[in-house]
Amino acid sequence: MPIISKADFSLLIPHQGIMCLLDAVEEWDQASITCRTASHRDATNPLRRDDRLEAICGLEYAAQAMGVHVGLLEQERKRRIAVGYLGGVRNLTLRAGRLDDVKEDLTIQATRLTGQVDGFIYTFRVSAGGQELLDGRASIFLKYLDKQT
Repeated sequence: MPIISKADFSLLIPHQGIMCLLDAVEEWDQASITCRTASHRDATNPLRRDDRLEAICGLEYAAQAMGVHVGLLEQERKRRIAVGYLGGVRNLTLRAGRLDDVKEDLTIQATRLTGQVDGFIYTFRVSAGGQELLDGRASIFLKYLDKQT
């Protein structure tokens, strides 16, 4: 059972509607988050092209998990993320060609390595049924609706 539902965490990030690709937060703490989703199998997934969801799209799943993690950490400060930017990606390894043919739900894990007020570096891994599909390291930069207090 998820500890945080999509309805709850979607209030913390700018992604709404079908662009919010994650279904649930399974666990999280100050340093990491684990999310789950089945949206990669959805024919209406907004990242699909030519009826395919390429594995590189797993990067957006990871970026959203990072954004949810920061949103959860920032909710005590009553700050809402307006927009997030993927700054850079390092050590990206793709172990699959596409995601839409993966039968199991995706598990997205992200671990924060460092963070400042509006920039963070995470390692991430996307897997399904015990099979690692992609992993790497990414930096994200956030713009908030309000100033930090």
